[in-house]
Amino acid sequence: MCRGPILARVWEETAAVQSGILTRRQAHDGGLTDEAIEARLASGRWQRVYPGVLATFSGPLTRPAQLWAAVLVSGPDAVLSHETAAELFGLLSEPQPLIHVSVPAARRLVKRPGVVVHRTRLAATIRHPALSPPRTRVEDTVIGLTQSCASLDAAIGWLVKAAASRLTTATRPLTTLTSRHRLRWRGPLTEALGDVAAGCHSMLELHYLRSVERAHGLPQGWRQHRRQGWYDDVDYAEYGVSVELDGRVAHPAERRFRDHRRDNAAVLAGSRVLRYGYADVAHRPCEVAQQVAAVLRAGGWRGKPRGCGSGCPVPH
Repeated sequence: MCRGPILARVWEETAAVQSGILTRRQAHDGGLTDEAIEARLASGRWQRVYPGVLATFSGPLTRPAQLWAAVLVSGPDAVLSHETAAELFGLLSEPQPLIHVSVPAARRLVKRPGVVVHRTRLAATIRHPALSPPRTRVEDTVIGLTQSCASLDAAIGWLVKAAASRLTTATRPLTTLTSRHRLRWRGPLTEALGDVAAGCHSMLELHYLRSVERAHGLPQGWRQHRRQGWYDDVDYAEYGVSVELDGRVAHPAERRFRDHRRDNAAVLAGSRVLRYGYADVAHRPCEVAQQVAAVLRAGGWRGKPRGCGSGCPVPH
């Protein structure tokens, strides 16, 4: 049934690395004959996940086993990508129902339930060189996700999330972006990466930079300024003003107390603190700009805010 005790352990080692999943070819290379494989399947000790892909255990597949099965059934050079790679990198809080796999462009696969296949000419370059199960690099994952978004804001959101996670920098996705020949929203995504590099770590901070600060001619603040163990979202140190931006719907008591301590520390250091939420910045940016400008001028700023368009209450 087996080719010997030493070879018999090879398939076990391979299965252990792959969360209990083997291809039939791997089982053969590891020392098992077809008869030995079929006996395990017939007894219920093993189960067939896909044609040619086997689980070396009974019972439900774990999430890692599901991912290994999807990538192995997709053939050589297949990698987990898009939302599934984002899940593995921690960019998504929960697993998505569909498993996304990218394969070489010339490959044609039978559709498998729950598996979405993306064909790419970049299969040889987008694979992460070390992580297992095989997946796209962080930068390729993020740029790929921007291209499957329904809106530009959603696409930019992936760039912001990746930079905020510290899994990559703003410059690495830019290198990946510029290397792609066909890309939606190339210009806006490039501009957004510049803003992310300036320190915008959330969509709210990005909206503040664009719709409040830049649109109304306010001085550019210092992003992510460290102060006594905290980071100010936007600090106008020259004028003694800091702006805190809070996009959370829920605001637990512990976090609220932490915000108060941060605000108090800023006041003790001589800063005046303004705090805004998502609704303020997204729906009333002109009013926010007026308030920030007034406090900046009180702190010594000699400039004047400008109106951002018709209907803006800030004088043109």
